Amino acid sequence: MSILFSPCKLRNLVLPNRIFIAPMCQYSAVDGCANDWHMIHLGSMALSGAGMLCLEATAVEAIGRITPGDLGLYDDATEAALRPILAAIRKHSKIAVAMQIAHAGRKASSHAPWEGGQQVPLDQGGWIAQAPSAIPQKAGELPPQAIDAAGLVRIRDAFAATAQRAERLGIDAIEIHAAHGYLLHEFLSPVSNQRSDDYGGSLENRMRFPIEVFDAVRAAFPAHKPVGVRVSASDWVEGGWDVEQTVAFAQALKKRGVDWMDVSSGGVSPQQKIALGPGYQVPFAEAVKAATGLPTIAVGLITEAQQAEDIVASGKADLIGIARGMLYDPRWPWHAAAQLGGEVQAPPQYWRSQPATQKALFGATTFGGR
Repeated sequence: MSILFSPCKLRNLVLPNRIFIAPMCQYSAVDGCANDWHMIHLGSMALSGAGMLCLEATAVEAIGRITPGDLGLYDDATEAALRPILAAIRKHSKIAVAMQIAHAGRKASSHAPWEGGQQVPLDQGGWIAQAPSAIPQKAGELPPQAIDAAGLVRIRDAFAATAQRAERLGIDAIEIHAAHGYLLHEFLSPVSNQRSDDYGGSLENRMRFPIEVFDAVRAAFPAHKPVGVRVSASDWVEGGWDVEQTVAFAQALKKRGVDWMDVSSGGVSPQQKIALGPGYQVPFAEAVKAATGLPTIAVGLITEAQQAEDIVASGKADLIGIARGMLYDPRWPWHAAAQLGGEVQAPPQYWRSQPATQKALFGATTFGGR
């Protein structure tokens, strides 16, 4: 029996399989509002047969967007824009829908990747980013404004308010983004956090604000629904955030009821030196799981069905996050099920798409094997 296609329970949410469509920024919103692109994109992902679909990094306030095209959920307009998209998904798919909520910190006010990805100048519609310390992401950029005490309260409350809006939209789970060099990761990492108050210096102090945000989100979201956290387990920079600190952070979150750790890496410094390769970040997820016992999501160049199966079957992680692979092949779970002898749900409009040999063996209502 395929472990990848076995159920996974997170609080009261039971996923039919362990394939997690990882959040992928589309940089296509208008003033934070989702639109027809999101309807098409998310609709396609929702028909994939994966266990859970996580919406892209969704900003908790307008200045927390990475780009002017980032999705947001911080006012009535952004909430209203998502409602018909989620309604369409619910009408045609049983997939669980999560939302990653985020604040870009000093990486805000950037151009979309296909427009170069560089900081947007103020005279071209950019804005002054906010961060733990007034240290730019890279030399030559306009430095961010260091967040004061009132700003910390505002941002923490914004995360909680977004969680409440997500609940009104019927979102099944929340993932707090504390990775990839964005605001909460910036607080964690000594590379970007050089504060001298209670939110900087020691590991305990650097973890303080991300933990406060987690507590606020957990309190604002229904107790029966899961809340996970995405982390960068390593800055890939000497003297930066590392696996040992990640484990300490995960242990602190475990005491507060975190439901999963989505373990990625990098993003806080252009000086990072990443050793790329198939499954290169899996050892990070394995280390967090081994040290804490928490459910973990493994990500990073996981492209083959057997590769994914081996990761979960060996206990290195509990779920597999697929991102770029899903963009390339939106039916990745169908093909993995066929290879591994699993099953996924498919809409009746697509039943006749199965190869004749699979129809004869496995029937028309599900894709894959039994």
